Amino acid sequence: MILTARHLDVRFDDFHALRDVTVAVAKGESFGLVGESGSGKSTLLRAIAGLAPFTGDITVLGETLRGTRRSRAFYRKVQMVFQDPYGSLHPRQTVDRLLLEPLAVHGIADTDARIRRALDEVGLGAGFRFRYPHQMSGGQRQRIAIARALILEPEILLLDEPTSALDASVQAEVLNLLEQVRRDRGLTFLMVSHDLGVVTHMCDRLAVMRAGAVVEELTADALAHGAPAQDYTRQLLTASRGFSRA
Repeated sequence: MILTARHLDVRFDDFHALRDVTVAVAKGESFGLVGESGSGKSTLLRAIAGLAPFTGDITVLGETLRGTRRSRAFYRKVQMVFQDPYGSLHPRQTVDRLLLEPLAVHGIADTDARIRRALDEVGLGAGFRFRYPHQMSGGQRQRIAIARALILEPEILLLDEPTSALDASVQAEVLNLLEQVRRDRGLTFLMVSHDLGVVTHMCDRLAVMRAGAVVEELTADALAHGAPAQDYTRQLLTASRGFSRA
């Protein structure tokens, strides 16, 4: 397994955000996390990324992670795309600066070619290079956020509701982009979504979370064919109107 979390607990003062969570993701797999708001999905991603303190064990690419400190090598191999394309990009930096920064931090040369290639890969092109975030639509901003994550050529992407702030037509475009990139690069995804249709379209397997715990794990096919084992998962399925596996 390329990523494992075992018996993970996260507490914020008196709030128990994660309770004995165990998940394992194989190399090249797209693994989904679903559940109602506040179920702990995003907290799990943040613990892996070093943004939330935890107890338990996290192993990524053979490295056992401790506390919230992460090595530079970790961030070269693991990148995160956040939910809000409006808040995740610095409003006073051009796209060029936003894409140059991770390259500079990691001492990567050939920056001009890498920036042009990253923009092409997300379907934007050189015309967006010197724009500011406020000069772009929400979908274009999220494409820039994806380009910023990809420019370091990571192996794992942590995707925290990457399309929930976008309208339906743009959402489909960004999801298709992510799936194409995963196939082309052989990436591993750990993806959070409240939308069962999105998760079953994008993911091979998924974990259903409730109140900080994993209720059950199942394949996307099993969910699509109405075969969850737990009542809570069946309730989520019923509540997800228009749910379908594309």
